[in-house]
Amino acid sequence: MNLLRGAAVALVTFIAPALAEETPTMTYPETRKGDAAEVHFGVTVADPFRWLENDARKDAEVAQWIEAQNALSAPYLKGLPHRDVFHRRLTAILDHKTLAPPVERYGRYFFTRTGGLDSQTQLLVRDGADGVDRVLIDPNTWSDDGTVALAEWAASGDGAFVAFAMQDGGSDWRTIRVMNTATGETLDDKVEWARFSNIAWHPDGSGFYYSRFPEPEAGAAFSASVDGHAVYFHALGLNQSEDRLIHPPTPGQALLHTVDVTPDGRYLIVYTSALTGGVAVTVTDLSSADPAPETIVESYDDSWVLLGNVGTKLFFATQKDAPRGRIVTLDMSEPQCAFSELIPERSDAVLREGGSAVLGDRILLSYTIDVQSQVELYQLDGTFDGTVPLPGPGSTGIVRGRPGANEAFFGFTSYDAPLTVLRLDVDAKRTTVWAEPDIAVDLDRITVEPHFYTSKDGTRVPLFIVRRKDIEGPAPTMLHAYGGFGISMVPHFSPAAMAWVEQGGVYALANIRGGGEYGQAWHHAGRRGNKQNVFDDFIAASEYLIDQGITPSDGLAIHGESNGGLLIGAVVNQRPDLFAAALPGVGVHDMLRFDRFTSGATWVEEFGSPAVKEEFHTLLSYSPLHTIREGARYPAILVTTADTDNRVVPAHSFKYAAALQAVDIGTRPHLLRVETRAGHGAGKPTDMVIEELADMWAFAAHWTGLEVTTVD
Repeated sequence: MNLLRGAAVALVTFIAPALAEETPTMTYPETRKGDAAEVHFGVTVADPFRWLENDARKDAEVAQWIEAQNALSAPYLKGLPHRDVFHRRLTAILDHKTLAPPVERYGRYFFTRTGGLDSQTQLLVRDGADGVDRVLIDPNTWSDDGTVALAEWAASGDGAFVAFAMQDGGSDWRTIRVMNTATGETLDDKVEWARFSNIAWHPDGSGFYYSRFPEPEAGAAFSASVDGHAVYFHALGLNQSEDRLIHPPTPGQALLHTVDVTPDGRYLIVYTSALTGGVAVTVTDLSSADPAPETIVESYDDSWVLLGNVGTKLFFATQKDAPRGRIVTLDMSEPQCAFSELIPERSDAVLREGGSAVLGDRILLSYTIDVQSQVELYQLDGTFDGTVPLPGPGSTGIVRGRPGANEAFFGFTSYDAPLTVLRLDVDAKRTTVWAEPDIAVDLDRITVEPHFYTSKDGTRVPLFIVRRKDIEGPAPTMLHAYGGFGISMVPHFSPAAMAWVEQGGVYALANIRGGGEYGQAWHHAGRRGNKQNVFDDFIAASEYLIDQGITPSDGLAIHGESNGGLLIGAVVNQRPDLFAAALPGVGVHDMLRFDRFTSGATWVEEFGSPAVKEEFHTLLSYSPLHTIREGARYPAILVTTADTDNRVVPAHSFKYAAALQAVDIGTRPHLLRVETRAGHGAGKPTDMVIEELADMWAFAAHWTGLEVTTVD
């Protein structure tokens, strides 16, 4: 049983935020206004803060502006009531070891472990599934400040080597090295400028495939574009300059290419993505005397994921002609390759491609029904073969296993269940717990309530409510959502959410359109010209929480990151009256220039292009930077970003925060918090995560009226 270590019952009282309004109006740092402007289709758009797009490492004025913003926000946040409580509880809740499902290679089991309050995740290996753990790679020794992280990794087919990517300061750039598993020796091999890549070994262990961009010009790595992405093969012992081009860039298109190899090592798979939610697929038979790539899917309109192969037969999950997903096969030995449906689309469930695989002599499929997982087994001929029992309502993750092997592993989690690794006996359809963390929260006191609400256009949208069982009536609430890129927000355990809930607050997650919770159609209903549906869904969730008496009328805080940060900025502008506090993180806020920065060009298929007249007007209608309503009463806003985020560059947040501070939108604070030596989120050291969350939660608690009292 998970026990609440060192904390008594938290008491909660709702205090009208009007009391907090008596805080004197803030004096913000002066931000110079320039005269930059652009004309789009006859519309002149001023851009007075464009100079904040400059790299702070090269522009002293930008660096000084960031310093002044942090000099204002840091003391304010540190001085908030009960920030120390959130910091202490976040530290306690995060102080546990979590294992990921292992990858088996010739009796060696490789897996990652988050080690309590260690800055970074380690890679471990066992001889045998139940053997003794040995730390193979410990990135906590790589830097003094803990900001160099282990990113992608892959063990060779025989388990003799591990290729691993290093991430420095949260950047998307990777440096790939190779380690001898037996000796722990790091080889001389060094691959640089990998980005948006995974790692796939050649079946003979002679080297690995990866994706990279051309080396940027000196000093231009942070702002480098996404042109020229390609797949290469690195042979062990050779210099990177000798790496062989496998899949070339696509001229004139911002496409990303990732690579995989089938478990038996026979086929090389290259996925080409325009970030539309779909991919093109190219297959190469590595067993051929003269391997030649064959494109089997040419368009980028639909998702395709290889689940495995049996000989020359490939098993794919796809949304082609099936918005909720189906299974098809392709026999590469046939002269005229054609896909054949094996398991049809279901009307009551959505296939989760990432949680499905060919295992043993079965196909394991993970479905979601109203955003909760159901795992089923099928014979290789598509015949249903029963369900796999799960610990309760929740979601499953990536499955680790191989065709022909009876053993497999997958993760299970829910809002009230930390990540548990289950070991599956495929033939027996029986699971046992392989690894389960001990969390410093009394989970028996937590309740998870599925709700549905109606959006503006009549669409029925799922909403999950997490709170303590003893909380009745309106309580300050934190609402979260994402709503983009076909990414499903499935049930998962969040230490941050627990830190809010255990103090008496409500944590709510809305499964709004733009995600993939109900398949391809759900994504497309929140994409490009349909983006307003995303905001309408979130606003309707906010109104539902208030109307149902779950949340006080001035007790709602909202947070979201990346595309979710865009969401928060947009809905605050559209309905500032609904929210007491808003926490947009690493958000896309300038929708007229997003495609000009680093990877932004790849988002055009999701958002639309500012260079297309109709799409420009759609983007302008909700762009957070351009739709701030001067004279309206805005919630308290804490904008968070990081100085080395080269995915959503911090200029988005800089310009947005400057624009908020430059107009009269009420007396509540509108602050910017800039983390240093951190990026978009992945690889951020644990202590940085705790500090940032403590600031965010204390800020939200203060402005929603959540009084936190914890007795140790």
